[in-house]
Amino acid sequence: MSAAGSCGAAGTGLRAGWTAGVTEQRIKMNAMLETPELPAVFDGVKLAAVAAVLYVIVRCLNLKSPTAPPDLYFQDSGLSRFLLKSCPLLTKEYIPPLIWGKSGHIQTALYGKMGRVRSPHPYGHRKFITMSDGATSTFDLFEPLAEHCVGDDVTMVICPGIANHSEKQYIRTFVDYAQKNGYRCAVLNHLGALPNIELTSPRMFTYGCTWEFGAMVNYIKKTYPQTQLVVVGFSLGGNIVCKYLGETQANQEKVLCCVSVCQGYSALRAQETFMQWDQCRRFYNFLMADNMKKIILSHRQALFGDHVKKPQSLEDTDLSRLYTATSLMQIDDNVMRKFHGYNSLKEYYEEESCMRYLHRIYVPLMLVNAADDPLVHESLLTIPKSLSEKRENVMFVLPLHGGHLGFFEGSVLFPEPLTWMDKLVVEYANAICQWERNKSQCSDTEQMEAELE
Repeated sequence: MSAAGSCGAAGTGLRAGWTAGVTEQRIKMNAMLETPELPAVFDGVKLAAVAAVLYVIVRCLNLKSPTAPPDLYFQDSGLSRFLLKSCPLLTKEYIPPLIWGKSGHIQTALYGKMGRVRSPHPYGHRKFITMSDGATSTFDLFEPLAEHCVGDDVTMVICPGIANHSEKQYIRTFVDYAQKNGYRCAVLNHLGALPNIELTSPRMFTYGCTWEFGAMVNYIKKTYPQTQLVVVGFSLGGNIVCKYLGETQANQEKVLCCVSVCQGYSALRAQETFMQWDQCRRFYNFLMADNMKKIILSHRQALFGDHVKKPQSLEDTDLSRLYTATSLMQIDDNVMRKFHGYNSLKEYYEEESCMRYLHRIYVPLMLVNAADDPLVHESLLTIPKSLSEKRENVMFVLPLHGGHLGFFEGSVLFPEPLTWMDKLVVEYANAICQWERNKSQCSDTEQMEAELE
């Protein structure tokens, strides 16, 4: 074959190959054009999935919920009018962090796990008090870091939440802020809560035992005879301080006011709601019960040891029941109520709750709860609402958001170290101190006028 013939044959082969390639590409393109449904359906599924995720995020984070000033429940009186003027936070809009601050669950979780951001470390002295039954109660004492706004000697006596103590971050943050506003602070460490303090009697703190708190208050009164007291309780501590003040009129001597934050008021009513899955309360119940079990078991020798003189109703079988307990109610029934000799769980909850003592408190009383607190059912909030309708000394403050002891503030994502709750308690205490100072000045003026006449 000639050279020209060879080239022609090669060219023909190339053209044939190119034509075949083009044809194959056209077939693929036609196939894609003839079946457009798959990409469209796939894009629709992705769009629906994104929309579903966004919907869940919006619902879970409660992003559509508005921000507003707290709801206030009180009777019109000279004191309430003075408080509204002197406490801007009562009438100012509470704005939580934009992304997650409207979720009561996240606020509660951050308080429980993170505590506070960049918590300070206030310096205090630990005090030890031997109780009549041999128990060793402890509290931490912190001196003021500035002059008080009215120049008086004022001590905040503080009772933390369940199984908490002075070393918790939210307590440290609040104490540091109170010190810088001129308050001495005394913080109770719940019996058995501090891991490095051994129990010296077969007893731990209970839901409403006021013995240790009363011992701390008496120490402050005796050591600082000129001081006046501001009583503060968080969660379970709120129940204890309100019960303490209502137990006897003498407990209210030298007390300027009382603040209770995020308590449940009635353990008997709360126990039913705590077993419900609504707002994940049953899950929170399990977590708190697990923490209580760890604390009790860390003191098993002091509570259940053979050498210990235990309450007659507290048996060794209760320890085995403790291992399998999945709720606070089971722990309370098998162990906690028996520390004080209650015959039943119902009796324990009725006697240890502050609800039957609230009407006996005559000093100014501010009760604070969050509407989205997952631990406190809304039905329990009828108790402070009803009380505020009957007593002029009571103000009930109910912000929309805040969770359980959260009340974080911040712009978008990261919260500020100081919370709305921290600032409100100190602001209220300052206002009450000023109110008492004004009353004292008015009384002195009236007395002088009477003498002149």
